[in-house]
Amino acid sequence: MKYKIATITLFLFIAVSCNTQEAVVPQTDFNFDWNFKLEDSVSGIIDTDWQKIRLPHDWSVTNKFDSINGEGATGYLLGGIGYYKKDFNASISNNQVAYIVFDGVYNNATISLNNKELGFHPYGYSPFYYDVTSVLNENGNKNTINVKVDRTRYADSRWYTGSGIYRNVKFITKNKLHIPIWGSFITTPTITKELASVNIQTSVKNKYNNTKTALLSTTIYDENDVVINTDSKKISVAKNTLLEDLTTITVSNPKLWDIDSPTLYTAITTITQDNEVIDTQKTKFGIRSIKFDANTGFYLNGKNRKIKGVCLHHDAGLVGAAVPKGVWRRRLQTLKNIGCNAIRISHNPASNEFLDLCDEMGFLVQDEFFDEWDNPKDKRKNMNEKSVDYITRGHAEHFQEWAEIDLKNTVLSHRNHPSIFQWSIGNEIEWTYPRNANATGFFNNIDWSGNYFWSLPPNNISTIKEKLKTLPKAKYDIGETAKKLAKWTKELDTTRYVIANCILPSSSYESGYADALDIIGFSYRRVIYDYGHKNYPNLPLMGTENLGQWHEWKAVMERPFISGTFLWTGIDYMGESNKGWPKKGTSSGLLDVAGFKKPSYHMFNALWNTEPNIYITSQTLDKSIYKLDNNGNPVEKQEGKWKTALWQWHNVNEHWNYNNNTVTVVEVYSNCTEVELFLNNKSLGVKKLSNFEDHIYKWTVPYKKGTLKAVGLKDGKKVECTITTTTKPTTIKLTTDQKKLTADGYDVAHIIAQLVDKNGNPIKTENQIINFSVSGNATVLGVDNGSITNTQNFKSNKIKTSKGRALLIVQSLQNKTTPINITANSASLKSNQITITLEPKKN
Repeated sequence: MKYKIATITLFLFIAVSCNTQEAVVPQTDFNFDWNFKLEDSVSGIIDTDWQKIRLPHDWSVTNKFDSINGEGATGYLLGGIGYYKKDFNASISNNQVAYIVFDGVYNNATISLNNKELGFHPYGYSPFYYDVTSVLNENGNKNTINVKVDRTRYADSRWYTGSGIYRNVKFITKNKLHIPIWGSFITTPTITKELASVNIQTSVKNKYNNTKTALLSTTIYDENDVVINTDSKKISVAKNTLLEDLTTITVSNPKLWDIDSPTLYTAITTITQDNEVIDTQKTKFGIRSIKFDANTGFYLNGKNRKIKGVCLHHDAGLVGAAVPKGVWRRRLQTLKNIGCNAIRISHNPASNEFLDLCDEMGFLVQDEFFDEWDNPKDKRKNMNEKSVDYITRGHAEHFQEWAEIDLKNTVLSHRNHPSIFQWSIGNEIEWTYPRNANATGFFNNIDWSGNYFWSLPPNNISTIKEKLKTLPKAKYDIGETAKKLAKWTKELDTTRYVIANCILPSSSYESGYADALDIIGFSYRRVIYDYGHKNYPNLPLMGTENLGQWHEWKAVMERPFISGTFLWTGIDYMGESNKGWPKKGTSSGLLDVAGFKKPSYHMFNALWNTEPNIYITSQTLDKSIYKLDNNGNPVEKQEGKWKTALWQWHNVNEHWNYNNNTVTVVEVYSNCTEVELFLNNKSLGVKKLSNFEDHIYKWTVPYKKGTLKAVGLKDGKKVECTITTTTKPTTIKLTTDQKKLTADGYDVAHIIAQLVDKNGNPIKTENQIINFSVSGNATVLGVDNGSITNTQNFKSNKIKTSKGRALLIVQSLQNKTTPINITANSASLKSNQITITLEPKKN
């Protein structure tokens, strides 16, 4: 089978603010002063009264978890039909146009303005906009926009989606001669240490009834707002036409956008007539190059790098799908701290706000378009397709009509983000095409605890080819659809690689699916990395969905031709918990749903972080995965079991509280070459990492009250970690990640409540119901304790701790600056007080 050239070099480019193309004149934050009502819900909620809200808004997360009517696929939170309404004034002159831009509405949204329908938009993840000029009332009279969101198909996904206008909305007015929405594209086709050429492709739309001439100018600024270079030219645009202009501007001694130093430049493009600026476009961008090589992997700015990635869903625990930027910042920074450098947005396009953060923080991003193509997935039964009833009908029913629109809107809106380095056209699509799936020999013969993950394809290549020829063909062909999606992508952007997450790559190589790709991604098939590279050597491959275990990373490190991995998952998420009540989500993350670190997080800190690090866990021998050998050392009960560990990290504790003399196994996760363990300052021996094939230091330790301390040595540097026996809780310790907030109605603070003993040690073995008290100008977004089985309503001030801790998130109010004071108490304990000051928003 023939493939495209093994090495493709791509160069890029740009990032922008909330709606990727940010118009400086005039752009209105359209998120405030909306009204909402939930008219119909499966649970019987009928709210006929309008309530004041601010966008982004997710009504499902405000519901109670419902084990009777809800579905585990979408986290046992219900949908319904929601109505949004906003009154606003908009005075535009005869030489102006107006647009409303939605970054995402979930889903089946009907938008009307002044009782005139603007359109219907079914897909919940793609951005869209409307030209509303002709529908606005004249003379600045009041306008009313209505959005109806039909989420009665409340099990229409395999994960929690949220419901409503859960992303940002903008109202934009422009001159009739203007740069349209998403009408700018910046690339950097040539980069050297001395010089970078920046291509600015600008669309100029003339909605006048006569030809217009103007001056089109672009100026590039560095990160300190110092002018770097500028270009100006006269343009002439015929009536009711679109002009495409390409300008090249050079940047001397460019600072590159990189994982470790994500430098962003700014391009400001203006249209000037008669010495008056009539339109302005401001775009942040990064200068960087990317390359994938089929033999040597991934290169960023000419440097060979391993992709240390995680998959993320778009919810964030207690805030649901309407995630404030500050919530994502905390979570992404926590991942960044262990060396994570890439995010796969699974399995849908990201919000522009999320991509802004990735641009700013230095994350590579795989932006994924679809989880369904021509054929549906039964959301509750996953791969065992029996039937698809009303509540499970997802976007597949709209795919034929809407796929091109959704894909192209996403690319146009997102292509100016330097963080994006891959477009993924689909996730685990193969099993929705019976012919493709059956050709592998796997389907109808899969053991999800064993043979799929660790076995070579049951059918060899010749058998797969033969079956693809002889098995009955269905209405749609996976290869043809893949080629169509790739073609649409490259019509708008050839600077990035097209990839897909293939769950059955052995058949995808032969079905035409892989022919559409620049890189093929393997989903849980690291066992056939060598198979893929040997038999299809010209197509780069990497892991795009992999287990959060050492054996997965080991397989990447041992193979230069594997660019990296995306672990499933970086953070626990709601949904995909079919018949799992009270388990409301999926707990395969390095962080839990509250963003608290889990043991697997510390393991990947040891694997991905180059700075010396160390962490201690423990477990009683009987509950551990170990037994003692003849020398009294811990060894696996099932020898080599670590090589086939799946999604869940094995059961360990992060405390040192047991019955006296209980035999425990102490595990240390570290990247140090040697570690010495101490109990109450008595050495229990020095061990070397090279002696532990599973990358986990282990000691057998009879429990004694006191302090365990591990001291590691790496490259001459020492690092240590301790855990201490705790006594009864005496207080609740409150901490916050923010002591100041901007009074803009968006900024958030995370307050962690931790039970502690008289010595200030965190207690992880006891739990209490605590009540948060919040005064001042703040909105309480909710509470959580991180447990995937916590089914208490998030919208509360009260919660029972898990592992002795809980989380409260508060958000500032717009233009309100009374300080926020927060305390907590339980039946017997009180906390310290946290005070957060509020600062006026800067213009």
